[in-house]
Amino acid sequence: MAKAATKKGGGPDAGWSDERSAAGKRNPWLIVMVISLATFMEVLDTAIANVSLSHIAGTLAISPDEATWVLTSYLVANAVVVPISGWLSDVMGRKRFYMMSVLLFTVASLACGLSGSLAMLILARIVQGLGGGGLATSEQSFLADTFPPSKRGMAFAAYGVVVIVAPVIGPSLGGYITDNISWHWIFLINVPVGILSLILVHFLVQEPPALERDRKTLLKKGLNVDYIGFALVAVGLGCLEVTLDRGQRDDWFGSGFIVTMAVIAAVALTLLVVWELARKDPIVNLRLLGNRNFGICVVMMLAVGTILFGSTQIIPQMLQEVFGYTATEAGLALTTGGLAALVAMPFTGMLIGKVQTRVLLGGAFIVQGLALGHLSGLNADVSFGHIAMARVFQAIALPFLFVPINAQAYVGLKPREFNQASALLNVARNLGGSIGISAAQAVIEQREQFHQARIVEGLNPLNPSYVEGLGQIGQQIGGAAPGDASTSQLGVLYQQVTQQAAMLSYIDVYHVLMIAVFCIVPLALFLRPVTGQKGGH
Repeated sequence: MAKAATKKGGGPDAGWSDERSAAGKRNPWLIVMVISLATFMEVLDTAIANVSLSHIAGTLAISPDEATWVLTSYLVANAVVVPISGWLSDVMGRKRFYMMSVLLFTVASLACGLSGSLAMLILARIVQGLGGGGLATSEQSFLADTFPPSKRGMAFAAYGVVVIVAPVIGPSLGGYITDNISWHWIFLINVPVGILSLILVHFLVQEPPALERDRKTLLKKGLNVDYIGFALVAVGLGCLEVTLDRGQRDDWFGSGFIVTMAVIAAVALTLLVVWELARKDPIVNLRLLGNRNFGICVVMMLAVGTILFGSTQIIPQMLQEVFGYTATEAGLALTTGGLAALVAMPFTGMLIGKVQTRVLLGGAFIVQGLALGHLSGLNADVSFGHIAMARVFQAIALPFLFVPINAQAYVGLKPREFNQASALLNVARNLGGSIGISAAQAVIEQREQFHQARIVEGLNPLNPSYVEGLGQIGQQIGGAAPGDASTSQLGVLYQQVTQQAAMLSYIDVYHVLMIAVFCIVPLALFLRPVTGQKGGH
């Protein structure tokens, strides 16, 4: 067996050993390429199904509300498996667990594509969520162990391309496939990608002897499975995901179902914290959150998930509702942002190691806040180009958030803690995404009603602007004389009112996100400085 290489000296790689590397004797960059296939497949799938729900509902003869369980079932299954994926990886072996996750996701994707009923589709989506939940944790652990600290930034930058770009192109790709082929193919396209991923992982990714020794040592001690911890994770996060995903549709706490789910989630998660902190071998290592550096990174990843998934959901929704864009046109507006993130990603990797990550993160959050402030300045008359550039302004800062957080999170942790740390980071990202989407939808609906009521208050015959506006509408549609409020004139006016109210509600969402982002900025000051980086000590 080849002797592991250990970095000596006082640089950022001092004390690092390649004994846990997944590359073996091969070029470590090959690992990034191999694991990116499954990453792209899974992340894309979280966004691609959204635009196809109406087609799924029509084909399966179900209501639009029933169709949303196609999304909810996946998110719940994903939320359940992500926090325990680090433990499963330790017990089963990282490579074995990863290949099992890819296999589950691929087989479930085939089942989704062949589904002829809602029950079969939901069952397949649950299995797909279980498989997909184990991918990101293993992948980030692969990278953290394979690359020394000085090169992790570039590695996570290359990996981050698919994590950031896939949700951006997902809606437009899903819309195109659904409109021109069939919704079944949004799932079936995963099958060849999954098979290719399994073949490449089997032949190119190594299971390091050090990890195998750790696994055997763990099993020799006797596998004391934390069944109570697992149950609390499954119930707590599962119910929380249902609450966030279904809350807006079911009138939040006006619904007995949502109240029940929220109470169960709160009780289960509270008990989970108490139980896991008291155990020596917890299924979810919450003690890692006591590490100041890692705890801050988890909070930041929660914020990034909120921004990334929340904005990716509401921007195309705004473009279709307010501006009348087609799904394809809305997707193209997002794609410009994806291209900007793609261009910025390599620069992020190069700067890590030269500039303190806390400086990069502080600056990136400030830029993100300014970009959201810029989005809040939009109006219903702006052009496609203006919207596309606003998205570019926002998206260009995302790589400078995602990559430094992932690189910084592992600083000060022991290598054997990487699997559990990756799991908690991904829980934060996914939970942030659910919070971002549900909170944005709640703000939009409530504020739209508020703005519509305020606008309508000024629409009466005693208001000269109202009379003048009706006259202009009448001339445009060839209707009655000024002051004569025909049905057609009132219809056009009401349409304008609802459009303006909707636009103002989206602006409110951008304001809320902007404030939340600026509140995160000071946390960057408390991150641990990294030795060997500029400004480190």
